[in-house]
Amino acid sequence: MNSQGIQSYFQFKNVNWSSMQQATWETIWMTAISMIIVIFVGITLGLILFETRDKKGIGYKFVNWLVSFLVNVFRSIPFIILIVLLLPFTQDLVGTIIGPKAAIPSLVISAAPFYARMVEADFREIDAGVIEAVKSMGGTSWDVIWKVLLPESMPALIAGGTVTAISLISYTAMAGAIGSGGLGYLAYLDGFQSNNNTVTLIATVIILLIVLIIQFLGDLLVKHVDKRSL
Repeated sequence: MNSQGIQSYFQFKNVNWSSMQQATWETIWMTAISMIIVIFVGITLGLILFETRDKKGIGYKFVNWLVSFLVNVFRSIPFIILIVLLLPFTQDLVGTIIGPKAAIPSLVISAAPFYARMVEADFREIDAGVIEAVKSMGGTSWDVIWKVLLPESMPALIAGGTVTAISLISYTAMAGAIGSGGLGYLAYLDGFQSNNNTVTLIATVIILLIVLIIQFLGDLLVKHVDKRSL
């Protein structure tokens, strides 16, 4: 690579701002759509893990083992390997292996198990006495979920969701290396491969700003729903 020194980071005339804007939107879109699915899947898996962990019966134990096994497996695979591993699945599911849409399955499968474990841990922190009180008054399992588990753990769920969303941002950047679009793809193709350090720098700054905004909004929402802060 032909290095031009520090000044190579500030050649703003070499930046295609229209492409930068499009890449920013693609990163936000990938993160938002993935996060919506991750929240649903992660909370569902976390509930299954929590509700079956101490239940007697071979059926409950098998479900807990199976879900826990799948969560641990997909949580352990490095994202860059997972996205390549899932290329045939992605092709069958969305009809393409390039572009922002093609990154969604890998982003969800990578982040949902991570969030599921946090959800399970959040539910375990809830006072068991509160759960038993609801059950003793005739509350069903759905009553426990909607009136105890989700409301009581909401601040922690939002905080965990914020961490997961930030992880998704980094995943989208890595997915860019194989053509998923977004700022990672732009930084790699128009920045690194084209020896345009300015594009790489600006893409990095924009990613940083997105992360800071997500963290700020997450912290703000946690304070809003946390009863202890009132």
